[in-house]
Amino acid sequence: MIVSIHQPAYLPWLGYFERIARSDVHVVLDHVQFEKNSFVNRNRVRTAEGACWLTVPVRTSGRFGALPIRELEIDGGSGWQKKHWRTIAQAYARAPYFAEHAAFFEGVFAQPWTHLAPLCEEIARYLLDAFGISTPRVFSSALPVAGAKDELVLNICRHLGAGTYLSGALGRDYLRVEAFADAGIDVVFQDYEHPVYPQGRGWFEPNLAAVDLLFHCGPASRDILMGRVAAEA
Repeated sequence: MIVSIHQPAYLPWLGYFERIARSDVHVVLDHVQFEKNSFVNRNRVRTAEGACWLTVPVRTSGRFGALPIRELEIDGGSGWQKKHWRTIAQAYARAPYFAEHAAFFEGVFAQPWTHLAPLCEEIARYLLDAFGISTPRVFSSALPVAGAKDELVLNICRHLGAGTYLSGALGRDYLRVEAFADAGIDVVFQDYEHPVYPQGRGWFEPNLAAVDLLFHCGPASRDILMGRVAAEA
């Protein structure tokens, strides 16, 4: 069984979904400490002026070191929802498949979110369905596991009976592969080759939020993100 693990992410990029699609079970790592300037609460979309960061403001004052992602509160006083929806709507109004998905995202940004994790989950569920990815997912906060860094990852894999752990490329920096081997678990690193697809503008901007692909390519998005078809930019 192939297991992958990743923190919740706001408007995740394509590699996030490709790794889930290649897994038999995916673990949403929602009980670990929130890291500032990570992709947990931000990502980029492409506007007429270029790539633009969309960041959900969160309340962290005095809580670093004791702030699990699942408890992370949103700072609702900044008007971020209107800004994010306006930016997305303006950036993708002419994209071929934007209208098909606009109602969902407009509804998301109209809701009074108090915590980040449910917001990330709402968007992730929609995108997984749109991309035709049905991999079962579990939340780390519901698992009887402990540890930190690669010890935690190994304990999760053991608990789920993994034969293979599909890690992100950055796992090379901290995973002790020999410890996984001793437990009978193979480690495979995801080296995602980002596809090039039509974005409606002169140059191609990679590593954006996955909605960029969905709005431009619609039903072909899954095959493109999985590298099954080549899409001309």
